Amino acid sequence: MATEHFSPALCTPAASRPYAKAGPGYGKRTAPDQHPPRTDDFMLLPERERYIAGYVDHLPDGAAMDIKSLAKSIPLYGQMAVGSALRALAVAGHLRHARCRVEERGQVRWVTRTFWSRTARDNEWWGAFLDSENDRAAQDATPPRAGAESRAPAPVTPAEPAAQPAAQPAAPVPVPAPLVPRQRTPEPTPAHPSPAFLALAHLGRIEPRLALSAADCTVLEPLAAQWFTRGVDTDYLTHALTSGLPARVDSPIGFVRRRLTDKIPPHLPVTPTPATPRTPTLRLMAECTECGTPGHPEALPDGLCRPCRTPDPDTTDKQAAGAHAEEDVHGLVAELRGMLKRP
Repeated sequence: MATEHFSPALCTPAASRPYAKAGPGYGKRTAPDQHPPRTDDFMLLPERERYIAGYVDHLPDGAAMDIKSLAKSIPLYGQMAVGSALRALAVAGHLRHARCRVEERGQVRWVTRTFWSRTARDNEWWGAFLDSENDRAAQDATPPRAGAESRAPAPVTPAEPAAQPAAQPAAPVPVPAPLVPRQRTPEPTPAHPSPAFLALAHLGRIEPRLALSAADCTVLEPLAAQWFTRGVDTDYLTHALTSGLPARVDSPIGFVRRRLTDKIPPHLPVTPTPATPRTPTLRLMAECTECGTPGHPEALPDGLCRPCRTPDPDTTDKQAAGAHAEEDVHGLVAELRGMLKRP
């Protein structure tokens, strides 16, 4: 006699292979302040959502959480079922998609991050959490001040030994001076380098073909300082010097000197403008779980935009009209077949 299984949730099978790792910046990110795992987690969800939620909850941070990766790891459900389950989990308050701005080597790209919470959260909590993440991302992107660097202590000069009683000097013997050519000593790095010097010194780290020595930076510093007097910043200067490089640069100092001279920007008239509060750059935006439309958390309640949350009435009417037309076609075909059977 078969016995019925009354377990409220399906058991998530153990993974037979390592979890799929997402790319840098993507993947699962666990939200803070969650209750510890319990056996009755996700018990109020439907069967499919309980199963997928239990699997996602066991994934480590950084694991792939896109629909294709989850459908490949969970053979019980396909991509359509996984997508519908993720949407239901977002409505239930367990996950949110967010689009994050990442800047690397002067290039800006947007990556999608999935925040997961074992504890169901409401829209207000998710909005406050994404706002705090946005503030933290903006603080991490702010460069440190130049004065924050720690200065190295001055070298300690050893004390000179006590003078011994002078002995009777011997008769000096004339020694001819060696014929050694005078060596070129590099110019010392300034104690407080200017923004122009720092921009030239960092060229070699951004583009190895333009690596400059300390002496080269000192020679080119006046030319680079003229750029800063014309209202440009370090990013503008670096982009102008490193863009469109040839395959080989034989003389970095000559190449940089030529570009500093030929590509110097023009003087712009300075006009007084009223001081307006600067709008902060959003580095983290909520994203619709269904279609991926970015927006503010208040505009995406339950993680869904308005078109995905409320279906278009025109689309509903068209679907109903199509269903009625299909019924009319089937009725017409049945009537024609009946006429053919008549004697």
